[in-house]
Amino acid sequence: MNIFEAILLGAVEGFTEFLPISSTGHLTIIEKLLGYRIDDPDITAFTVIIQSGAVLATIIFLRETIIRMIVGFFAGLAGKRPKTDPDFRLGVAVIIGSIPIIIVGLLFQDAIETTLRSLWFVGSALILFSGVMWFADRAATQRRHEADITWKDTLIMGLAQCAALVPGVSRSGATMSAGLLRDIDRVTITKLSFLLSIPALTGASILQGVTEYDRISGGVGWANTIVATLVSFVVGYASVSWLLKFIAKHSYTVFIVYRVVLGTIVLLLVGTGVISAT
Repeated sequence: MNIFEAILLGAVEGFTEFLPISSTGHLTIIEKLLGYRIDDPDITAFTVIIQSGAVLATIIFLRETIIRMIVGFFAGLAGKRPKTDPDFRLGVAVIIGSIPIIIVGLLFQDAIETTLRSLWFVGSALILFSGVMWFADRAATQRRHEADITWKDTLIMGLAQCAALVPGVSRSGATMSAGLLRDIDRVTITKLSFLLSIPALTGASILQGVTEYDRISGGVGWANTIVATLVSFVVGYASVSWLLKFIAKHSYTVFIVYRVVLGTIVLLLVGTGVISAT
């Protein structure tokens, strides 16, 4: 990998991480087009680690909400605030919602890093999950808001987040769709999706960095990985800001159409032998 490819992949990660179009799916497609074997351990680890840049962007962007939530959570544990306090409840909800993907991710880690990286899965997931997003977008009443959030809501969103372990599904698309089906308004579920991404993506990045350190050193290289992560942070910060403004006034239609078109192109390229699935 050269520095220009690292910058490109970092920019793609930062831009797509919080959009419901699957950042991992996009990275997998582009990595393949650049000539990499997408199920190689160093490429898989690189793809996961650079997500930490977008996570840092989220933490900084939502720092006031995160600080309020953390303070409220520990104040509630210490008995200084009632358990009905909105910030305490939000903290509990985010913790509970983060548990499913940790369990499922560890149980199916091998399949996630190998079999599911196939472009057959990526293209199919882009198309098929678009149907779920379309239904959720139109079925939602959006009558519930941040003050109404419970641990049951985030648990359901957390379970939905597990589907995003299949590249092409989209972590944000899965959690947002689940939130919409719980009748939560788009802006609130977008913020919740961001909050749920922090434990999941941070944990995955650390795990890959520790377990695949040597393979990255001998493969894509740590210099390129760090550069891509930094670019992911910068682009991710801009993407978070834009998405919250966009979602406040628009449906997911544009993302759904894009997913179907991209998924169809990927399946056609693989099916006709223009590119291989892995």
